[in-house]
Amino acid sequence: MPTVTTQTVERQAAEAGRKPGRRTDEVIAASMLSEGIYELVIRDSYVAATVQPAQFVNLYPADATMALPRPFGVAKVEGDDVTLIYQIVGAGTQEFSGLTAGDTVDVLGPLGNPFDTGKTANYVLVGGGLGVPPLLYAAQRLSERDDGTQVTSVFGYRDARFADGLVRPYADATHSITNADGNVVDLLNDIEDELGHGSQKPIILSCGPTPMMKAVAAWASKRSIPAQFSLEARMGCGYGACVACVVDTPQGRLKVCKDGPVFTTKQLGWEA
Repeated sequence: MPTVTTQTVERQAAEAGRKPGRRTDEVIAASMLSEGIYELVIRDSYVAATVQPAQFVNLYPADATMALPRPFGVAKVEGDDVTLIYQIVGAGTQEFSGLTAGDTVDVLGPLGNPFDTGKTANYVLVGGGLGVPPLLYAAQRLSERDDGTQVTSVFGYRDARFADGLVRPYADATHSITNADGNVVDLLNDIEDELGHGSQKPIILSCGPTPMMKAVAAWASKRSIPAQFSLEARMGCGYGACVACVVDTPQGRLKVCKDGPVFTTKQLGWEA
């Protein structure tokens, strides 16, 4: 009788077009990047092979009293290793901050719709706070192209510039600012001529606090610059079943997890 392994079942399921369900991944590394901001590296060959920029994975706390998973945008993929960056904002992320190499964590994903990066352009990655991690992965993927695509990062931080060194290897230009000096719209104003006279037309990809993204949308629409926004929302299931993450749009109420998390300026009604 032939031996049937987990890998055999997973391969046959993939060949049949089925996505893997919740599974247990090994933690490869865990560290603190800045005060309250952590990096977690898990080994998941499926996520590594399939995730697109702005898609997210759900991580499940081991504490059974916390039934709902926590969504995290992917910040980097290297081989089968997937890097997540997060801030402690509650009991779930507090638990994850205690993970160390060799531990395990339950994972589902990747989920959601990615940024549309089909055009050759200067992709201007505008992020604030913990909206930065999905843009790091966008920078990594865009930098791999040889079609003239450019990457410009514009990051705003509360204080510590924890991601400048992470995005620099993938970006043609890196700009950042802290709250003490201004905001990302101030930075966009500073580099407007640079963006307007570059060899590639700009397309903005943004993630961060909603007020910041609305301000970016207004700045971009006044200049007829296309923009996409990856919304952050409290989620339950992560695939559209619980209706916990709806957002009001001109098209009606949409689910951030299933219809997004990426939406255009027009879809959100954020034109200036």
